[in-house]
Amino acid sequence: KKIENQTNRQVTYSKRRNGLFKKAHELTVLCDAKVSIIMISSTQKLHEYISPSTATKQVFDQYQKAVGVDLWQSHYEKMQEHLKKLKEVNRNLRKEIRQRMGESLNDLGYDHMVNLIEDMDNSLRLIRERKYKVIGNQIETSKKKLRNVEEIHRNLVLEFDARQEDPHYALVENEGDYNSVIGYPNGGGGPRIIALRLPQPIHHHLPHPALHSGGGSDLTTFHLLE
Repeated sequence: KKIENQTNRQVTYSKRRNGLFKKAHELTVLCDAKVSIIMISSTQKLHEYISPSTATKQVFDQYQKAVGVDLWQSHYEKMQEHLKKLKEVNRNLRKEIRQRMGESLNDLGYDHMVNLIEDMDNSLRLIRERKYKVIGNQIETSKKKLRNVEEIHRNLVLEFDARQEDPHYALVENEGDYNSVIGYPNGGGGPRIIALRLPQPIHHHLPHPALHSGGGSDLTTFHLLE
């Protein structure tokens, strides 16, 4: 009876198949026979053995002659019927294309003409919707690019105006131990006051007597003589 376990069934199938192919090869060599074996497993895998001196179709043809049957006729008829249907579909599609191009309209009745107009209107509507969607996406992308460019331009204008109003703007870059440098004019052409914002020192040193530091603040000021 059938082996219920799928793994055991597949193993047994492989062993019996190899044994059967071995016997077919022995028949081919020892008896000069033409042997053809076609096997399809439960997993729909095809396995075939054919004698080296022949082909599968030749064996089928010899079998048909010996038995007096036609193995290919029914299959050929099905293929011919399928081919006929495909040709009919192709002919109808070509006719519809010509009608949509304004040709072959003489054979159309009123109802067919109305249906053709509705189909063309629906096709045009779908084409417009797809085209409008593509154009809309392109417009949104262009607007985003424009907003980015305007933002960059606005920042550049603000930076330029700041440089014009304060000639000491960005005089010293934020490098090394300096976080920021701001210049304050002292008026009347006198000495200028420079404010330096320094980071918290790691090691505490005695304050320089020439510097004046507010209590608890990291903002240090001193006079710079002209």
